[in-house]
Amino acid sequence: MENLVEELLKGNKRACARLITMIENEVVGYEDFLKQIYKYTGKAYVIGVTGPPGAGKSTFTDKVVKLLREKDKKVGVIAIDPTSPFTKGAILGDRIRMNDLNTDKGVFIRSMGTRGSLGGLSNATQAAIKVLDAYGCDYIFIETVGVGQSEVDIVKTADTTIMVMVPGLGDDIQAIKAGVMEIADVFVVNKADKDGAKKTSIEIEMMLDFKHDWDFRPPVSLVISENGEGVETAFENITKHRKYLYESKEIYNRRLNRNKLEVKEIVHRRIEKKVNEIESTKDVDTLLSKTITKEVDPYTIGEKIFESIIK
Repeated sequence: MENLVEELLKGNKRACARLITMIENEVVGYEDFLKQIYKYTGKAYVIGVTGPPGAGKSTFTDKVVKLLREKDKKVGVIAIDPTSPFTKGAILGDRIRMNDLNTDKGVFIRSMGTRGSLGGLSNATQAAIKVLDAYGCDYIFIETVGVGQSEVDIVKTADTTIMVMVPGLGDDIQAIKAGVMEIADVFVVNKADKDGAKKTSIEIEMMLDFKHDWDFRPPVSLVISENGEGVETAFENITKHRKYLYESKEIYNRRLNRNKLEVKEIVHRRIEKKVNEIESTKDVDTLLSKTITKEVDPYTIGEKIFESIIK
């Protein structure tokens, strides 16, 4: 374990992959090495990429990563995919769409399954970000599943959140604006060579007009990810948002809130684990059977379980 951490800090790609696997599988002691590497984190800039299915999130991310590699930046990519109900692994494998980046020593790409987690992210995402940070990444991209309104966890994880939209999906903006549209710091209308791209861009701008007190109004850019057109402009918008965060000190608030939420999640997971242990006991099974005959109510059982946890 100690050697793995040392190798990670030296920039060993294999050690990075092994540690993330240990996190995903919740191998005993994985939290110990997270404690060890924590002081080496905080240098990477985390960018979330979200949007409806079919918007071209992977292709856009691929082009931005290549742009950063031209600037000699070390980049990590975590592509969150739906989980196989059989193997619990990622079933889409966004790495396929970034195949030529796999051989780049300055890029680390990992597909992670959601494993039942709601909100578009994997439970292990936060920990994986820390590993990639300690590994020496300058930028870390988190590409979410693309499930629509439930995909709001990305705002708790990223410094800058990019919403990738695409023309031709009918009432896509109206359908998701109440959910994820409000979380975007930067908008990208991909497949801008298709009919309706400018209309989609105008609709987004009109939606943004409803709010007048922007500290940073999310910029909107047209992009054709397939050939890279407009990608540099989109990245300039990301840079503008980053500059705003640091100049306004908002980056501090975002990261503080992120840490606060992570602590809550750690506590929740431990409580849930304890509840599951208690639920599997014969005493609880006996009590639960009595709820059918109405001898005991669920509230009383809940109180008993809670009391046994806090003792």
